[in-house]
Amino acid sequence: MSLCVTFVILFLTFYDTFVTFLPLFATFSPLSSHFTPILPPFSFTFSLPNTLSGIVETLIVNAAKDPSSQLLAHQLIWNMKANMYVDTDGVREDALKPTLDRITSSLISTFEGQARAYYEQEFAFFNTVTNVSGALKPYIRKSKSEKKAKIDEELARIQVVPGVYLPSNPESKVVGIDYTSGRPLQSHAKAPYMATFLVERERGQPPSPQSCIFKVGDDCRQDVLALQLIALFQKIFSVVGLNLYTFPYKVVATAPGCGVIEVVPGTISRDILGREKINNLYDYFIDRYGGERSKAFERARGNFVSSMAAYSVVCYLLTLRDRHNGNIMIDDEGHIVHIDFGFILGISPGGMVFNDILDGFESSPFLLKREMVQVMGGNINAEPFQRFSELVIQGYLAARPYAEQVIELVTLMQESGLPCFRGEETIRRLRLKFQSQLNERDAA
Repeated sequence: MSLCVTFVILFLTFYDTFVTFLPLFATFSPLSSHFTPILPPFSFTFSLPNTLSGIVETLIVNAAKDPSSQLLAHQLIWNMKANMYVDTDGVREDALKPTLDRITSSLISTFEGQARAYYEQEFAFFNTVTNVSGALKPYIRKSKSEKKAKIDEELARIQVVPGVYLPSNPESKVVGIDYTSGRPLQSHAKAPYMATFLVERERGQPPSPQSCIFKVGDDCRQDVLALQLIALFQKIFSVVGLNLYTFPYKVVATAPGCGVIEVVPGTISRDILGREKINNLYDYFIDRYGGERSKAFERARGNFVSSMAAYSVVCYLLTLRDRHNGNIMIDDEGHIVHIDFGFILGISPGGMVFNDILDGFESSPFLLKREMVQVMGGNINAEPFQRFSELVIQGYLAARPYAEQVIELVTLMQESGLPCFRGEETIRRLRLKFQSQLNERDAA
């Protein structure tokens, strides 16, 4: 008999106590021999024998109750709360809930004095911020201006207590709120909103803005999984020395159907560019960076090529779908950045299952539009497009030696109840993408 244990690896760089136990977790990294703990927070569920699960439970509690590990304890509590139920409404209990309740209570009971006060003020602050989404729910069918007014009204009630932070970035302290920054986001049944905070990233440095999206009623755990995998691929690309770029932004699931998503800084969506009457990306690059022969344009195009290649590999391996213009961002330096990972692995828009390169609707292996080709030289023989093609092949070949480690990480989440998992067929198709039975030449 086995017991499911949720285990969270997060922000290891900042937690000396937890790093002491790093060898226990290194097998979950595809690059364990080169492990650098810089990955964003994520959680996964796996089965362990009862004896070992007890050891892991003790390890988690002991690591988190160290006085220097308060932020780690907070992150563990949020992640365990997010995994206590299998639905976003917090009604259907997960079989793991009693274990998670016990560990959570154990962690909270270790807080004393200032640690207890810090925990209470942080969780009270974040709950207040998240509850704005709940207060917005009755306004779903109202006008955008009415929703905006309601958000501003709710934000105005929030007082920033010194020392609080956003769960997605515990190293940065919130020092203020832009009380007019609230913006309702499009959703048919939910009430997500975006707001901007002033955060102090380094002591003594002037605060800078950080925009975040807050969701209630949406399961963010699938985005967490996707971004963790993207971070692993980015690590692989970096280790082998490939100039490939992704931006694994931070997402934290904090309760059933609740989460915070950091907005990628300095970006604009392709959808907004279209609303601004920009017909294609090439025109945008010319207007933004100058003529094709300018150094600024060449630099931006190089960044576009490196990011296009990286996300092409990711889209293919993870069967990433729903790549509409609202999910495609362009940053200030010309990189393309993908966001919103509601459809990966075994599910596609419209409820279609196993919709990948082999068959089905939206079956392209990755997103490559004519306007993107135009930015990369305009035709397949142009030097920038040739460079893109080479980087795609090199990135794919670099990922293949780590196929089993990537598959193992995905398999650990198979019993999570996330919609992207459709039994063993999900893993079979993921394995097929790596073509491990072929040599490099044939795979390329």
